Amino acid sequence: MARYVFITGGVVSSLGKGLASAALGALLQARGFSVRLRKLDPYLNVDPGTMSPFEHGEVFVTDDGAETDLDLGHYERFTGVSARKTDSISSGRIYTNVLEKERRGEYLGKTIQVIPHVTNEIKDWISVGDDEVDFMLCEIGGTVGDIEGLPFFEAIRQFAQDRPRGQVIFMHLTLLPYLAASGELKTKPTQHSVKELRSIGLQPDVLVCRSEQPIPDKERAKIALFCNVRPDAVIPAYDLKSIYEAPLAYHRVGLDQAVLDAFGISPAPKPDMSRWEDVMDRLDNAEGEVRVAIVGKYVQLEDAYKSIAEALTHGGMANRVRVKAEWIDAEIFEHEDPAPYLENYHAILVPGGFGERGTEGKIRAAQFAREKGVPYLGICLGMQMAVIEAARNLAGVKDAGSEEFDHEAGKKRFTPVVYHLKEWVQGNHRVERKVTDDKGGTMRLGAYSAALKEGSKVAEVYGSTDIEERHRHRYEVDIKYREPLESCGLTFSGMSPDGRLPEIVEHKGHPWFIGVQFHPELKSKPFAPHPLFAGFIKAALEQSRLV
Repeated sequence: MARYVFITGGVVSSLGKGLASAALGALLQARGFSVRLRKLDPYLNVDPGTMSPFEHGEVFVTDDGAETDLDLGHYERFTGVSARKTDSISSGRIYTNVLEKERRGEYLGKTIQVIPHVTNEIKDWISVGDDEVDFMLCEIGGTVGDIEGLPFFEAIRQFAQDRPRGQVIFMHLTLLPYLAASGELKTKPTQHSVKELRSIGLQPDVLVCRSEQPIPDKERAKIALFCNVRPDAVIPAYDLKSIYEAPLAYHRVGLDQAVLDAFGISPAPKPDMSRWEDVMDRLDNAEGEVRVAIVGKYVQLEDAYKSIAEALTHGGMANRVRVKAEWIDAEIFEHEDPAPYLENYHAILVPGGFGERGTEGKIRAAQFAREKGVPYLGICLGMQMAVIEAARNLAGVKDAGSEEFDHEAGKKRFTPVVYHLKEWVQGNHRVERKVTDDKGGTMRLGAYSAALKEGSKVAEVYGSTDIEERHRHRYEVDIKYREPLESCGLTFSGMSPDGRLPEIVEHKGHPWFIGVQFHPELKSKPFAPHPLFAGFIKAALEQSRLV
């Protein structure tokens, strides 16, 4: 039976609960324990799949096809444990399940209430996979006191009572604001946050206190006294130059030891921190720098491309170089020549997205990379824009475009080189979709296999001709344009196993020009950089030596 750590937050949002949870998972792994991390989000969306990236950042996709919170990306990057559908739980999903059960008559005519029906549903989700790992880390989204989070707090209170003593602990993140005028760290917000937590029946065992200033011992003692925790369980959390320093930083201040002490695990296994020491060595001792332009449509919020930003960093680690990624709004290129903006970069990345806005700018970025011999990586929509660019400028399909843009405009304007995928094979069954279907969860989602062409650039990059990558899209490149495009030098170097769906394209004779329909960034980790990003940054490094 797993031991559970419930991670909550107070005072303000965005304190770094997800990062602290991920770092704790990595530290427990370093001591030889197995872990799984889980996110409980109080919002009423069933999942983040229909949210704008400006609302909630990127949508992270799991192998089994769940659209989840971006914190699950942190969990995977720090622990290497692949997330599942059951690792992302929202109020919307919980209430949907409860109401579906009510409609089926499973509650035998009872009045449906938050307690016990909603809280029982939450507890059932929390305990999935209970016998598979040593530790289950469950992060509760939002902050204590949020009205929508109350069913989750009540559920974890009940869960702790249901379990044997010593099987559940609570870790609470708070903020210690610094008042420059008086030169003081203020502990009162933390005291009030813990008071709010205790009022709903939860007593934290470990307090993690975010602070911009060192926390004096007397302040830690004061917090311990007023919040009823042990002094050595008051853990300072300072700003870091890189998120990948978090496991080492939290280990230095004793987070993992405090958690193991709270469980009464003594003597604790000694940690092996060599993985994270190597990661930080590669970051701190980079031997050069490359500049990468990311031409996207959600550039005002970097969290919209969180996994891409991190995967680029990992690619830099693989080559021992620092990656300076700069964000450029694709809409600029719809009115201006991209050359002045892009000519000083060593590589260009065009990420995914939805809708027509900014796509002409992405097409022009792909054209610039192709014509100037600049390394290019197109992901999902970025691949489709590269194919449309080649169709227009090389294959003579002057009005090449995507059905997505015609559907959005409500009229036919383009020759659809990219079309709406109406059916595909997933596992051993066929999936069918209509344009009019609900938006949530109806895309081609999760892990799919691809067969790579022997001798291709991408087969060289992967070192294999059989791969599996994660998808999130509902439009595909039309295979009927393969022959005219390949005659112009755009090779279809990766295909679905049945040969119907293009997965990867690359330009012959170009130093490094690859477009992929899937999202390789979702599987990259600091200690295991994705080969496409490692190869992309290697090509950027070679480009930097030519400039």
